[in-house]
Amino acid sequence: MLQRVVRSTVIDAPIERVWAVLRDFNSHDRWHDVVEASRIEGGERSDQVGCVRSFTLKDGNRIREQLLTLSDTEYKSTYCIVEATVPLQRYVASLTLKPVTDGNRTFWHWESTFATPPGQERQLHDMVAQGVYEAGFANLRRYLQQGGDVQGQGAGRSVAGAAGLALPSRQAVVHRYGDAQVLQAEATQTRPPAEGEVRLQQRAIGVNFFDVYLRRGWMPDLLPLPGVPGMEAAGTVLDVGPGVNGVVPGDRVAYLGPVPGAYCSVRNVPSAWVVRLPAAVEDDVAAAVLLKGITADFLLRDLGRVGPGTRLLVHAAAGGVGLLVCQWARRLGAVVLGTVSSDEKARVARAHGCEHVIVTREHRFADAVQAACGGADVVIDGLGADARDENLAALARRGHWISLGQASGPLAALPPDALVARSLSFSRPVVFDYVATPAELAERAQRLWNALADGTLRPPPIERYTLDAAAQAHARLESRASIGALILQA
Repeated sequence: MLQRVVRSTVIDAPIERVWAVLRDFNSHDRWHDVVEASRIEGGERSDQVGCVRSFTLKDGNRIREQLLTLSDTEYKSTYCIVEATVPLQRYVASLTLKPVTDGNRTFWHWESTFATPPGQERQLHDMVAQGVYEAGFANLRRYLQQGGDVQGQGAGRSVAGAAGLALPSRQAVVHRYGDAQVLQAEATQTRPPAEGEVRLQQRAIGVNFFDVYLRRGWMPDLLPLPGVPGMEAAGTVLDVGPGVNGVVPGDRVAYLGPVPGAYCSVRNVPSAWVVRLPAAVEDDVAAAVLLKGITADFLLRDLGRVGPGTRLLVHAAAGGVGLLVCQWARRLGAVVLGTVSSDEKARVARAHGCEHVIVTREHRFADAVQAACGGADVVIDGLGADARDENLAALARRGHWISLGQASGPLAALPPDALVARSLSFSRPVVFDYVATPAELAERAQRLWNALADGTLRPPPIERYTLDAAAQAHARLESRASIGALILQA
C-alpha cells in the first residue's frame, strides 16, 4: 500500500521569488539543511525536464532524483526517486505554488506517494513529513529572509534560478496596424537584464487609449512593426542588471515609461522608470492608476493650476483619468463639470465628485457648460476632433484648453485667431515630460500613493482581462461602454 504525505504552508515572499528558487532542480543544497551537496548529471540545465540530480544527505545517504515536469505558468513541478540508499520505493513528489494576494505571499503545497518495507511505514512517513517537508519550509523561509537567493553585487543581482537565463513570457503583439483584432498573443523569451535594467514578472498591465493610437498606426515611429503596446505595469522584480540601486529582487514595483512594450508577462525596463509600491497598493490598483493618477496630478497642478473656485470641465468623466481628476479637483476646491455618454456613467461620475454631469453622445455640451457656470476656466479634453468647436465655445474668457487625447480622431490644427478673441490658451502635454527624471517620477507617485491612503482618491472601477484577451480589452475601451480603468492580468 502506498504512503501519502501532504504538507502545505505560506511563505512570506512573492510567488515569483519563491518559484525562482524551487524551479531550480539543483538549488536544494543551498537552502535545505539536510542536503550536503548536489549536482546535475551530464551537464544538463537544472530546469530541463528529464535532468537527474545526484545529491548526498548530511547523514551520508545518497539519492538520485529525476525532474518529470516543470510548469512556469502553473508554478508546479514533479519529480521521482530513481535510486536511493534510503528505503523509499516508487517515490513520486510534486510541489505547487499559488499566490496569496493578502500581503503578496505564497502558498506552497508539497506532497508525495511512496512505498516502504513492511514495518517502516511510520518511521519513513515521519521522515518525509517532518525531516524533508516541514524542515524544508522552515529552511526556505530563513534562506529568503537572509537574502540567500539574491546573488551577486556590482555585476547585478537576481532571484536564484533567474540569473543569466532567458525566461519564458507571453506578449500581445501587433503585426499590422488596424482594429482591436490585430492584437495577437504569442509566446516569447525575455533576456536577462542589461546594465541599468530590472527584469519584472508583471502581474497587471494598464490599458490606456494611447495604446489604441499605437495599435491603429497613428505613431509608427513609436511602435514599428511588429510591436508590443503598453506603457505601464506592476509586478515583482526578478533580477537587476549591473549599476541598479534602490530596488532588489522580490520588490513589488510599478513603472511607466516612454517606450511601449508592457503587454507581456516578463519585461526588462530601465530602473529609472520604476517606483516601489506601498504594501497597501495592490498590483491591479497600481496598474490602473499610476499613469492616470500622475496625469491627473500634472493636469491639475502644473497646467490647469486648479484651486478653489476653478471651473473645470472634464470629458470622459467616468473614465480612468476622468474619475481621478474629478475627485482630486473637488478636494482642491474646484467646481467640476463633466461629460459622459450614458446615465450609468453619469451616476458613477457624480459618485466620484463631478457636480454637474452632461450626458451626450454627440459631443454637444457648450451651451450646458455656459448655462451651469458661465464657461470653463479649464477644459481637459480626451475627445479630439469631434469636440473641437464645442470646446472653444465652452471656454470662459482666458480659459485654457488641455488636449489630452484624440478618441474621436486627430485634432485639426488650431489657427491663432480661434484663440485670440477671448485670450484663450491651448496646450497638448505628454505625461513623460512631467516625469522626466527619477526624482520627478518618485515625487508624483508618492503624491498619488498619499492621496489613495488619505482618502482623497478612491481607485476607479477596474475591468480585468487576461493578457491573451488584449484585443477584447481594446474593443471594450473603444466601444465607449467601459467605466473606470481597464487592465490586463499577466
